[in-house]
Amino acid sequence: MKAARGYWGARSKVYTVAKNTVEKAMQHSYKGRKLKKRDFRALWIQRINAAVRMHGMSYSVFMGKLHAKNIVINRKALAYLAVHHAEAFAQIVKAVS
Repeated sequence: MKAARGYWGARSKVYTVAKNTVEKAMQHSYKGRKLKKRDFRALWIQRINAAVRMHGMSYSVFMGKLHAKNIVINRKALAYLAVHHAEAFAQIVKAVS
C-alpha cells in the first residue's frame, strides 16, 4: 500500500487493486530501464552521425576507420565531444581520415 501512494481511486485504497497496479508498475520500470539504454545509444549515434557528416564522412565509415586505427573511444564520449567540443571532435575526425 505504501508503494501505491499517489495513485488514483481504488488503485491506492483497495489492497488487491493496489498490489496489481504496483506489480505492473514494477514490470514497466524494469522494461524502461532497459529501453533507456537503447534510446541513449541511438541518440549518441545520431549526434555522431550529424557531426561527422559536417566533415564529409558517414557514421559507418567513421566508426570503421576508428576501429581500423585502434582508437578506442565510446559513443557517449564521442557524442559529448561532437556537441560540446567541436574542435576536439574535428581533430579526431582528422586523425581518422
